[in-house]
Amino acid sequence: MPAQPISPLPSLLATPAGFLRSAAGDTAELSWTGEGWLAAGSPLGDRPDAEEAARLRPLRGLVVRWPASEVPIGAVTGLAAAGVPLHAAVSPDWVDPELARLLAAWAPEEDDGSGLRSVTALRREEHSVRLRRHGLRDRMGTGRAETPPTVSVVMSSMRPHLLGAALGQIAGQRRVRVEVLLGLHGVPAAHEEVRRALRGCALPVTVVEAEGETPFGEVLNLAASRAEGDYLAKWDDDDWYGPEHLADLLLARAYSGADIVGTAAEFFYLEPLNATVRRTDYTSEVWSEHVAGGTILLPADTFRDAGGFPPLPRGVDAGLLKAAHAAGARVYRTHGLGYVLRRSVGTEHTWRLSLAHFLRVASNQWRGFRPSLILEAR
Repeated sequence: MPAQPISPLPSLLATPAGFLRSAAGDTAELSWTGEGWLAAGSPLGDRPDAEEAARLRPLRGLVVRWPASEVPIGAVTGLAAAGVPLHAAVSPDWVDPELARLLAAWAPEEDDGSGLRSVTALRREEHSVRLRRHGLRDRMGTGRAETPPTVSVVMSSMRPHLLGAALGQIAGQRRVRVEVLLGLHGVPAAHEEVRRALRGCALPVTVVEAEGETPFGEVLNLAASRAEGDYLAKWDDDDWYGPEHLADLLLARAYSGADIVGTAAEFFYLEPLNATVRRTDYTSEVWSEHVAGGTILLPADTFRDAGGFPPLPRGVDAGLLKAAHAAGARVYRTHGLGYVLRRSVGTEHTWRLSLAHFLRVASNQWRGFRPSLILEAR
């Protein structure tokens, strides 16, 4: 029996929506008064709402001052669920050990020693992502005993040498059940690299073969027609995904109530230059008509209602989003820290952008492969 999709959260509770990458304000305290919690000097409800979270967004973070004896901590976990950066070097024994570990893992004054403010801001955002995962799951009651939803991952590939790594990343996804729908585009299933990749994958993989002349969108639709999961997720064979990529998308759909979710396209690895760039002109945790094409996740029935991918050689992600939006679907864009797009030679992509374009729009540049720590690259 298919798993039941996660129910959306009540709309008034604080969520990561509206998170600010840059903190203009100072650090403040989150303290217990004996009757309730004070955040930056103002009373905080037991279940913080969006307005209370918005007031705290400009702060660099909140230092938690725990009382000696046990008290209700709904306000603390509520702010964690909203992604408000929280810190406590030490927490009492009565605090959940995982929450205590997360609170001690980052401090507002810390940086990576490079003196780069942008990297310091990135570490703060990574901490926010880890906190919100914990807080949201605590709020939703999505414990380990619950059967996670099934995601049908749809991937088209004409590059057999990339399949092993791509399938390995899909198999490594946590907190979800996954099936893979692989559309081989002009590559036979008997190809040795294809066979090797399939032998090394522990997940169920359904393979669909298509001629090289078949439009890209049609290949994806052929694969998607075999899906049996609660959700469909688009996956690109040449990109990198963190192990909680799909779980983060499902969380974003739950707290936003969106029909379609995806991430911002932030990190790019420019293979010919052996450089990583980050662009931050696309905000995250917002409603938007655009998400990175390789990160689209939506319910299977929403995909069918939108007519699937347009049967075109390129522009299929934008085409699906446009059709779904025209049909009334709402699109939400969550953080892009667990996703890196690979930019190699132009002929290997269905989109055409020069390396100079990525350098021009980059907020940060690093030598080598330098993803966010959320990617958990080894």
